Amino acid sequence: MFSVLINAFKVKELRKKLFAVIALVGVYRLGAAIPLPGVNLTTWQFIRSQGTNQTLFATIVGGEYGTVFQMGIGPFITASIIMQLLCVAIPKLEQMQKEGQDGRKKIGRITRFLAVGLAFVQGAGTVFSLQQDGLFIHPNWLTWIMATAAMVTGAIFVMYLGELITEKGIGNGSSFIIFSNIISSAPMAIMMGVGILQSMEPLLILGLVGLIVLFIALIAFAVLIQEGERRIPVQYSKKMVGRQMYGGQSTYMPIKVNIAGVMAIIFSISLLQLPATVAGFYPSPGVLRATEVLSLTAPVGFILYALLIVCFTFFYTSFAVNPIEMAENLKKNGGVIPGVRSGKPTSDFIARTVHRLSTIGAGFYVVLALAPILFQLVSRIEVGFGGTTLLIMVGVALETVKQLESQLLMRHYKGFLSS
Repeated sequence: MFSVLINAFKVKELRKKLFAVIALVGVYRLGAAIPLPGVNLTTWQFIRSQGTNQTLFATIVGGEYGTVFQMGIGPFITASIIMQLLCVAIPKLEQMQKEGQDGRKKIGRITRFLAVGLAFVQGAGTVFSLQQDGLFIHPNWLTWIMATAAMVTGAIFVMYLGELITEKGIGNGSSFIIFSNIISSAPMAIMMGVGILQSMEPLLILGLVGLIVLFIALIAFAVLIQEGERRIPVQYSKKMVGRQMYGGQSTYMPIKVNIAGVMAIIFSISLLQLPATVAGFYPSPGVLRATEVLSLTAPVGFILYALLIVCFTFFYTSFAVNPIEMAENLKKNGGVIPGVRSGKPTSDFIARTVHRLSTIGAGFYVVLALAPILFQLVSRIEVGFGGTTLLIMVGVALETVKQLESQLLMRHYKGFLSS
C-alpha cells in the first residue's frame, strides 16, 4: 500500500489528483468548524467539549455539531439510497438506469434535486433541535430562517465538493468525505488512550491493550470481507466471424461476499436510531423511552440490530443482483457455466450462490458490527469506533489503492509502448 502511494507521488498527474483530494477535503474540514449564524459561541464550545448526542448515522455522514456543514453529505446519501430503491420499484427509472451514460446523468440529476429537498426538511428540523439545546443567542424566527438557509447551503456545497473530488481526484468523493468524518474523531481517541496510560490503573491499561488488539483484528476481518469473492468459472464457445475464429476462452464471474456492502449496517443503524432523531425534535416521554430500549447497548436494541443486519443484507442483495439478467447476458455472449445448462438452470445456480454468499456476508456483518459493542459492555471502556466505520475506512482505503494501481499500470504500458 505504501509503495503504491510513493510511486503515485512520483507521477505528476497522479500527484496533482492526490493533492486535489487533500485540498478539497481540507476545505470540507474547514467548513465543518464554522458555526451557524446566531450561535452563542460559549454555549457552542461547551456542548462540543462535552460531546454531542448525534446518532451514529449522523456522525458518519454529517459534520460537526452546530456548524454550517452539520448535515454533511447526509442528504445526498439518503437521496441516493431512496433512488436505488425507486429504480427497482419504478420501471421508468429502471429503464432510464439502463440507458448508459445519459441515463446515469439523468438519475444523478434527479438525485441531486431530491437531496436539496431533503436538505431543506432535515435542516429545518436540525435547527429546531439546536434551538431546544439553547444554542442560539436570540431564538426567534429570523435566527431560525438564517440558520436553516446556512445549513442547507452548506449541505449543497458539500454535495458539490463530493462531485468535485470525484472529478478532479481519485475514487468516490462522497466516500472521502465520510472517511474524513470518521478520521476526525481519531485525535480524541488518542487523547483518551494517553489519559488511560497516565492513570496507571492496571485494569484500564489492560482494557486499552485489549481495545487495540480488537481494533487490529476487526480491520483484518473487514479486509477479509471486502476482498472475499466467489469465482464462478465460465466457458465461452467458439464462433466464426468472417475467416477468424473468436471465443473459446475460459474465465470466471466474480461475485463478492459483501454484495450489500456497508448499506445493510447503515440501514439498520438509521432505523434503530430513528427514535433518537425524533427525540431531538419532539422529546416526549414515549419517544425517550423508545430511544433507551432501542439503544445498541440495550438487550432489545442489541438483538434487533443483529436481526436487522441479516434482513437488510438479503433485502439489498435481492435487488443489487439479478440472476435472471446475468444468465441472459451469459447466453447472449455464448458463455456457459461448466456442468450447468443455459437459461433457467444457470439463473437458479447463480441465485443459490448469491444466497449462500449473502448468508456468509450477513454473519460477517453481524460479527463486525456487534464485536465493539460487546467489548464495551464487558470492559466498560468506551469504544471510539464501530463495525460500520471500520468497514467504510477499509473500503475507501482499498478502493483508493486499487485506483492508483490501475492508473500506474496503465501509465506503465503507455510508457512501454511509446518507447
